[in-house]
Order: sequence, then C-alpha cells, then structure tokens
Amino acid sequence: EVQLVESGGAMVQPGGSLRLSCAASGFSFNRYDMSWVRQAPGKGPEWVSAINNDGHSTYYADSVKGRFTISRDNAKNTLYLQMNSLTPEDTAQYYCSTGWGPFGSWGQGTQVTVSS
Repeated sequence: EVQLVESGGAMVQPGGSLRLSCAASGFSFNRYDMSWVRQAPGKGPEWVSAINNDGHSTYYADSVKGRFTISRDNAKNTLYLQMNSLTPEDTAQYYCSTGWGPFGSWGQGTQVTVSS
C-alpha cells in the first residue's frame, strides 16, 4: 500500500523559507517520478513541481520557478520541496504525489500559511 506522509508545513512571514518533506513507503520509491501539488482554499489543485525517478529531470510551475527547488533522497525514500521567497499566494495545503503530474496517490498534506 502506497503511503506518503508530508511534513514541514508552518506559518511563515512573506519572504520566508520552508522545507517540506514527504516520507514514502509501500512502493519502490526509486522507480517512481514524484510531484508536489498544492491546493489553496476555494481553488483547484495546482501541480507545483515534479522530479523524475533518478532526480535528473525536474518541472516547476511558472508560479514557483526560481523560488522552489524539488529534490529527493532515494536512499531515504524521501521527497523534498525547498521553498524560498514565500508570498501569501503560496498559502495552501501541500501534497506529495506519485508520478509526473497530479494524478497519482496523494498523502494527507501539510499546511503552509504565509502571512504577516
């Protein structure tokens, strides 16, 4: 059974940084591309970033390009999202997802709130 557990969400001030983690289990993590998806209150899901199984290819939505960095540690079965220069528009529940895109299995999410 696929299990994805996100952590690292918090409330931060605009301009701040956070690092999200996603601990994966129940599947061969190193064989899967992985993604981060976020959903703000009252809005649909937004595919934020993706990384291929060996970490050599990445995708970023225009809204986060240059500010967010996705990475993975296949030895630890963990996916990361480093988020810098956060703005209130980044406020959302963040989910990790299996696959390249927002269509795979999701975790329970971690809340990121950017507010002064």
